Amino acid sequence: MLAPAPVPLPVPCVPARFGGTDTGLATVSIIIPAYNEAPGIERLLAYLRQATAEEPDLEIVVVDGGSTDGTRALARQAGATVVRSLRKGRAAQLNYGASQTGGEILYFLHADSYPPPGFVADLRHARRQGYGSGCYRLAFDHGHWFLRFSAWCTRLPLLVVRFGDQSLFVQRELFARVGGFREDLLLLEDQEIVRRLRAQGPFRVLPRAVTTSARKYLDNGVFRLQAAFTLITGLYWLGVPQPRLARLYRRLIRQDKL
Repeated sequence: MLAPAPVPLPVPCVPARFGGTDTGLATVSIIIPAYNEAPGIERLLAYLRQATAEEPDLEIVVVDGGSTDGTRALARQAGATVVRSLRKGRAAQLNYGASQTGGEILYFLHADSYPPPGFVADLRHARRQGYGSGCYRLAFDHGHWFLRFSAWCTRLPLLVVRFGDQSLFVQRELFARVGGFREDLLLLEDQEIVRRLRAQGPFRVLPRAVTTSARKYLDNGVFRLQAAFTLITGLYWLGVPQPRLARLYRRLIRQDKL
């Protein structure tokens, strides 16, 4: 579905603070924010366990924002550590999850997104190359031509095509230095933190893809949802306050999460 990977970028000068000279294996913590994810959380966690079977020190933490279904119980049964965030909201849940983990690499993953096999090795390799943060390209689990085009655009080095569905890895020291996610943001917290991370050093878009669910696009209509996202993103960059953006989001987009 995606074009062949490009020629690898030259290895940059490695800042020591990002562990580029470390010959050991960096520990990884996977942090998954969740709210009423019972239909799919077991499948994701089973996939992650299988994909990381050779990683005994890896942490998988599900940060629940007050689910009213069986998300917490199902996640525990699937072997994840489950913590309850006192605040609902992706930014708050991700920050709380980071505070409950000990990995040198924090890997933030949405509950309907699947990283490629071998992703832990990718994260460690990026760390050895000196990248303090980065993400994958995106792929959808549906073959609609416009979704394929949208996914292709995520290989571009543009902030406007950086979204949380692509997942995000950050060195713990860097995450602490930038102050984590902004918890006052209900929307676009993913682009906002990437902007600050890129200002601190090289940001790596990994040449493989996370596969995410197209369900919201299919429920809302592919073109209709993309138009809504484009409008909301544009208004965000124009400085429209978050409460107004959230009201517009709820009015335009069929969902039950925000």
